[in-house]
Amino acid sequence: MSGGSILALVALPALGGAGLLGRGAARARTGHAPARDRTASGIALATASLSVALGILVSAGRPVLTWSFIPGGAFALGVDGLTALLLPGVLAVALLVLVAAAVERTEPAARFHGLMLLFVAAVAVTLTATSLPALLLGWELMGAASWSLIGFRWRDPERTSAGVAAFVTTRTADLGLYLAAGAAAAGSASDHLGLGLEALPDLSSPWRQVVAVGVVVAALGKAAQLPFSVWLSKAMLGPSPVSALLHSAAMVAMGGYLLLRVEPLLAATPAVASAAAWTGAVTTVVLGVVAMAQQDLKQLLAASTSAQLGFVVLAAGVGDAAGGTEHLLGHAGTKALLFLVAGLWLTALGTKQLEAMAGAARWWRAVGVLFTLAALTLAGLPPLGLWVTKDHVLAAAAERSGWLYGVALIGAVLSAGYAAVALRAAWRGPERRPTDRPGWDSEEPGDRHVPRAAVLPLAVLAGGALAPVALLVPAASDAVDALLGVTGAATPGAAEMALSAALAVTAFSLVLRRVPRPVPGAVRWFDLDRAAAVLVVTPVETLAARADRLDRALDRAVAGTARATTTVAAAAARLDVSGVDGAVRAVAGSVRAAGRATLRPQSGLVHQYLGAAAVVLAVGAVLLVVVRP
Repeated sequence: MSGGSILALVALPALGGAGLLGRGAARARTGHAPARDRTASGIALATASLSVALGILVSAGRPVLTWSFIPGGAFALGVDGLTALLLPGVLAVALLVLVAAAVERTEPAARFHGLMLLFVAAVAVTLTATSLPALLLGWELMGAASWSLIGFRWRDPERTSAGVAAFVTTRTADLGLYLAAGAAAAGSASDHLGLGLEALPDLSSPWRQVVAVGVVVAALGKAAQLPFSVWLSKAMLGPSPVSALLHSAAMVAMGGYLLLRVEPLLAATPAVASAAAWTGAVTTVVLGVVAMAQQDLKQLLAASTSAQLGFVVLAAGVGDAAGGTEHLLGHAGTKALLFLVAGLWLTALGTKQLEAMAGAARWWRAVGVLFTLAALTLAGLPPLGLWVTKDHVLAAAAERSGWLYGVALIGAVLSAGYAAVALRAAWRGPERRPTDRPGWDSEEPGDRHVPRAAVLPLAVLAGGALAPVALLVPAASDAVDALLGVTGAATPGAAEMALSAALAVTAFSLVLRRVPRPVPGAVRWFDLDRAAAVLVVTPVETLAARADRLDRALDRAVAGTARATTTVAAAAARLDVSGVDGAVRAVAGSVRAAGRATLRPQSGLVHQYLGAAAVVLAVGAVLLVVVRP
């Protein structure tokens, strides 16, 4: 398969998204925007469907596209085993989310679907990038599109501020990728290597270590790992379909994907790999506690997303690319389903507070059953998919460090706890929906309706959430390892799987009976935003204010110097005009006058010349007599 197919994979959603944005802008400008734009959603669904089909073909054909625009710095896209495994799944989740958004009637449809398709195109570039220039392009476009989507309802200042906060936080971490690119360029120049991702482990020290640190920092920011996690809390103000895509199979997942992609680089820098593994493990615990304390369903799901991506980061740090990839895929379908259901209930009830929506699973049974299946999967209960993938990651962690395994196991137990919190609220309510309840319509007007058409994409996502169960079959697990080129992957034993299953079931059962008292500060995400303000924002603002004062002082100095120079120049001009020029004009006038005076005796008459000579002789004689001693 030619490289044109991979270019088409990126261009198709990019052009479709740009066209829809142009359509929406034109209609808004002319005032002909309809209340519901079915055409826009239809175009988006057709484009996403073609993208899924093309993604499957590209994954099977493994094309490569390379464009050398600078020496040693090719823009390269390609498909290997990791991309072939993730690309169709990510595109399929995007399609299902767009279907749910069309059913939910997210408006204005042209702008929303256009931005979503542009985001999909950016994710496609990120997934297929095999060089740092291509990766930087996809990374940047993904960040810009996510900012637009989180702040989609731009007339609400709180939502736009949330989009800015998410963008600035992730952009701060993205500086690590620029650091990595700069170090890679410097190292590749001396080592005669290109900027391909596969060449990064071969860089010499200290360039290799600098690149590894930069990549890890950028990935931790996108994956909402500590200390960058709080941006994900603010991003929950975006539309629910945005949360379902960005925080399940894309955006956040791309942070974990990047670490899986550069796992050979991490293996070549053990200290950086260990730091990444411990960051992922600690995030599973800290954000697990945060999730259990939430009273807002989307906040619970957001914190659990950071916690679950912690397992992926842990897997990359301990060299378990297979386990991390499997967990990334299983989590994508599970979390997309949960976020979409949260959005449906928010639209129906006007709230996403657990207490106010208690019993929602009883009132809309089909949606409630699918939500339950996804929550049980998130809990890591046997024999569901994430139980299998987590145990693969735990087995790899156990080979690296007993302490690391212990911390990650606590994170797995907390997964069961926060999943039980969500399920307890969904089912512990009246059998019949009341006509009203305190807290309803507190966040937006609810319509008390969940469309039946929404069940189809949810059911497909549920199938995707269950897919990792197949890994219990050795042949399926071996096939994934072969696709990824992994040999000697850690495999959990029966005792380890039984232990994690028992702990998960126990924690799940206990929380279902009684929600534990929340840890102080956990509801507020341990004030991570305040900590960021104190440790980062305030110092930067202080430095910026001082730099501004210095700049103003420099401006005043420059302006004063300019004024003094102008004054001196004016005085010099006056001296030049009235003094030097005047003296020159006076001398010139005297010379002209003398010249005119000397012209008078020049009459041409001989007797006048003789008379003048006689006068001169007489004057000379008088002088001789007078001055003679």
